[in-house]
Amino acid sequence: MRVGAISGFMMSVAVAGLVAQGMPETAKAELKDAGGQSMGTVTLTETTRGVLLHVALTNVPEGVHAFHLHTTGQCVAPFTTAGGHFNPTSKQHGFENPMGMHAGDMPNVTVPAGGKLTFDFLDTDVTLKAGANSLLDADGSAVVLHAGADDYKGDPAGNAGARLACGVVTK
Repeated sequence: MRVGAISGFMMSVAVAGLVAQGMPETAKAELKDAGGQSMGTVTLTETTRGVLLHVALTNVPEGVHAFHLHTTGQCVAPFTTAGGHFNPTSKQHGFENPMGMHAGDMPNVTVPAGGKLTFDFLDTDVTLKAGANSLLDADGSAVVLHAGADDYKGDPAGNAGARLACGVVTK
């Protein structure tokens, strides 16, 4: 009986310690195509250096696709409701643009035959905490997978083509 009481107390102390240290902020998004079919999930975790996105794609056409964070947390097909790229600092688009890049610009992803791909990306220009660069602001944000590749310089969107899938970022 005494061992059980001590174990319960130790568990309470451990949980209290995690809460006191502060659990990292997390959010998620489920990517769906225009027909509502799931095309994957995104788990977002606040880190000391930005937001880590853990992405698991499924049912995605083989090939190179642009992958971006967008300004508005709405995903009504054809997903233009998600707005433009997340860009709180009003920069131009693209890794290769000397006037860029948007906070929501991320590298292209190459999906193999079979349509599945898992990857991680650290976006150092966004946060899940309150503030100007928050993905969880009043109108939210979305993750968008495009039909084509981003050219990394064309402003405002990198000529990435149609929006293939969209997911609203939620807590």
